[in-house]
Amino acid sequence: MTPDIADKLAAIGRVIDPAKTGAIYAPLHDTEPYAGVAVTRDISYGPAERHLLDVFLAEDASGPRPVLVFVHGGGFTGGNKATPGSPFYDNVPLWAARNGLVGVNMTYRLAPQHPWPAGPEDVGAALRWVADNIANHGGDPSKVVLFGHSAGATHAGTYAAMPQFHGPDGIGIAGLILTSGIYDLTDFPVNDGYRSYIGSDVSLYAARSPIGGLSTLAVPSMVVCAELDPPPFIPQFERLLAAMAEAPGGKPKTLVLPKHSHLSLGYAIGTDDTALTGPVLDFVRGLP
Repeated sequence: MTPDIADKLAAIGRVIDPAKTGAIYAPLHDTEPYAGVAVTRDISYGPAERHLLDVFLAEDASGPRPVLVFVHGGGFTGGNKATPGSPFYDNVPLWAARNGLVGVNMTYRLAPQHPWPAGPEDVGAALRWVADNIANHGGDPSKVVLFGHSAGATHAGTYAAMPQFHGPDGIGIAGLILTSGIYDLTDFPVNDGYRSYIGSDVSLYAARSPIGGLSTLAVPSMVVCAELDPPPFIPQFERLLAAMAEAPGGKPKTLVLPKHSHLSLGYAIGTDDTALTGPVLDFVRGLP
């Protein structure tokens, strides 16, 4: 991270501000069409209007490649895999395609129309599409890494933690990456948007939290937060690491991104800032 970007992020502070953070990073990204990368848009993985995903593959790719499936955030009520005129979140699968992977970018149903468990249900449906079809797009279905951010990390973590969302062949992923998510709903300040997804009955929050199931995760994992994450996210990171200390898939690889914020860690993917992408690439390449 350059000093000028660090100063701008510090001035925004420990808040989630898409407009100000996006203004810093958007000029650093390519615009479509993306040189050397083929993009297949809006593939349907289920019956709902938002059951859509995009696949990014280098035009010179040869042989099956590991697959990175990205699940965006948005507070359970918003967000999308791509927005016209914005590089976010094309930047994630584009980076993946340019670094020896197949990038898959999915979107999912939103609250309040679609409350819990719509998120992990949709992650599961997308992963089943990947298992059945990604070989036709240059991907290796035995090396799928699920990567969620913010609410997307909660959805990805819930999917991985709860076998009822898995397909007939099991979890369907070789690795899990969670960045700045909510993992214990019993210990997080719940606003109206979050409540519209997880419900108003607090007695259900423990059962709907992924932290318990993640303690038994049998695949390798990586857990990330940002130095400038809003304060409630830091204890979530610490609590998850403690819960997963003896997970069968191994203690998670951990990373606290210095000077980064809740949004900048994702918006920086594909730029010269490799504070996150370097470790992610090492994690994917190191999977058995």
